[in-house]
Amino acid sequence: MTDLWQNAMDHAVALAKKAGSLVRDAVQNDMKVMLKSSSVDLVTKTDQMVEQLIIDSVKEKFPTHSFIGEESVAAGEPCVLTDNPTWIVDPVDGTTNFVHGYPFVAVSIGFAVNRKLEFGVVYSCIEDKMYTARKGKGAFCNGLLLNVSDQKEISQSIIATEFGSNRDTEVVDKIFSSMRKILCLPIHGIRGVGTAATNMCLVASGCVEAYYEIGIHCWDIAAGAIIVTEAGGVLMDVDGTSLYIPDST
Repeated sequence: MTDLWQNAMDHAVALAKKAGSLVRDAVQNDMKVMLKSSSVDLVTKTDQMVEQLIIDSVKEKFPTHSFIGEESVAAGEPCVLTDNPTWIVDPVDGTTNFVHGYPFVAVSIGFAVNRKLEFGVVYSCIEDKMYTARKGKGAFCNGLLLNVSDQKEISQSIIATEFGSNRDTEVVDKIFSSMRKILCLPIHGIRGVGTAATNMCLVASGCVEAYYEIGIHCWDIAAGAIIVTEAGGVLMDVDGTSLYIPDST
């Protein structure tokens, strides 16, 4: 199946480039912004258009494959990972960035077979950076090999995180309580670019030592997960156990 999965990965890269072009064009034009769970949980017509572009292309080229997409799940499609070859997609990771013109927006495409990730593609559209990884073959950015940081001291580290879209006082208090504990370890600083996929690619690139977030979904991390691990990193849950792509969100 090696050649078949390489064919799928090549197709994912081509789709990410095409989707990225749509995103860059949309940044220059008026966009229709809609709300999902709250006033800060945004979705745009471009999110939906990009996801449909990817779905249609995958169904045409790989008609037996399954699909999990952020916008499809939001519209009521089931989010279930089976043994079948499955594309796990966040069409516009960093929608709030996209709406505001903040220059970190990514198309994220993960691909799993037998519930194991085979490859990941993250295209940071505005930066024109294509991150790719194939199981057992390393991780790359625009063709250059990636390696995670070799820093062993947490006090010499930068940690990435995000704030999510929940603005309930209790939730926000927990977020800042966690940040305070991490800052006071101490560490050099906390950063975040507004997209989970890009944050994970920054870990893979070695410019930040770690990334954490609470309340993440499988489409946020599927592609980034294999990029990080192929760059020499690890993924773990808050209890220290290995993190895996869940059957459902």
